[in-house]
Amino acid sequence: MTTITTIEELEDLYGTPAETSLVKVTDRLTPGYRRLVEASPFMLLATAGPEGLDCSPRGDRGQAVTIRDDRTVILADRRGNNRIDSLRNIVRDPRVALIFLIPGSTTTLRINGTAVISVDPDLLASLAIEGTPPRSALVISIGEVYFQCSRALMRASLWEEAARVDAKDLPTVGELLKEIKAGFDAATYDREWPERAVKSLW
Repeated sequence: MTTITTIEELEDLYGTPAETSLVKVTDRLTPGYRRLVEASPFMLLATAGPEGLDCSPRGDRGQAVTIRDDRTVILADRRGNNRIDSLRNIVRDPRVALIFLIPGSTTTLRINGTAVISVDPDLLASLAIEGTPPRSALVISIGEVYFQCSRALMRASLWEEAARVDAKDLPTVGELLKEIKAGFDAATYDREWPERAVKSLW
């Protein structure tokens, strides 16, 4: 197997990036970038820690993050599985990377920066949904922000009806757990999970 082992080899292979790939990077939200963030209800949060890397899906009603100002966004940490892998990483390494998806659009937005975990009561209260505040929130300082080339989503036909997968053709969560844990009651888990999830979104 032939591999690339130096930056020089990598740059020789890919050449020079187009000017637009470089000038699109800013250190704050422009009016256009703000509109993309406001339109995105779903994002991926990447973090790094001593044990390795983590990438976590995050979604919220309306928009995935709240914009405090053109250099700061706030991510409410809604209810989940309590593994807190991302939060464990941030406590020890504040660097974060975000990628925002907008249903129906092939344009995505990336933010790289640093985060702190806030438990400020007033902040958490301002992020409450249906009377339930998040347990904590990430206050993310923007280091750089830029839109991402749309080719990946175009190749995947992500939002096209013809590309949709029928969930019935995929293993259920209960079935996945049963493969790992002998004797797990997959049928009961799958039957009870939808109602339990709806009641614990916030």
